[in-house]
Amino acid sequence: MTETIIFYMLTAVILLSALGVVLLPGLMHSALCLGLCLAGVAGIFASLGSDFVFAAQILVYVGGIAVLILFVVLLAGSASDKIVRQVNDQWLPSLLICAAFFWAFLKITGYFSGIPAAAAPSPSVRAIAALMLGDYAVPFELISVVLLASMTGAVLFGRRKAQ
Repeated sequence: MTETIIFYMLTAVILLSALGVVLLPGLMHSALCLGLCLAGVAGIFASLGSDFVFAAQILVYVGGIAVLILFVVLLAGSASDKIVRQVNDQWLPSLLICAAFFWAFLKITGYFSGIPAAAAPSPSVRAIAALMLGDYAVPFELISVVLLASMTGAVLFGRRKAQ
């Protein structure tokens, strides 16, 4: 019973903050709502017993991406960009398309058939660590080198020329 209440509370936080990302007039408020939405998704992962994905969600998305977006909003945007409303004239077709996708998602996942969950959640950090430090150690390190190279390239290309 408690898990159900926590799930519905986290779902309400995620949905309301996602609506806030789209509907709030200021970019700063939208960015803060995005961080709250990502934190709610991390809470869902924690309630499912996915410890590693929960920690990665908090560290990478909430801690990294949301802060990066806030820095971009604060440093790169002008004052007029921060108060412009984010909703355009195509909101009604977008709402209909979202409702259709949501209905299709519920049909595909079997929500209407009442299929219960298969098993109780169990922590998965040891299994993921064994894979990352065992069989997938070399590909994991190669991906980190590629990401480092792309970040270095982005810094070099994003530099302004001296005048």
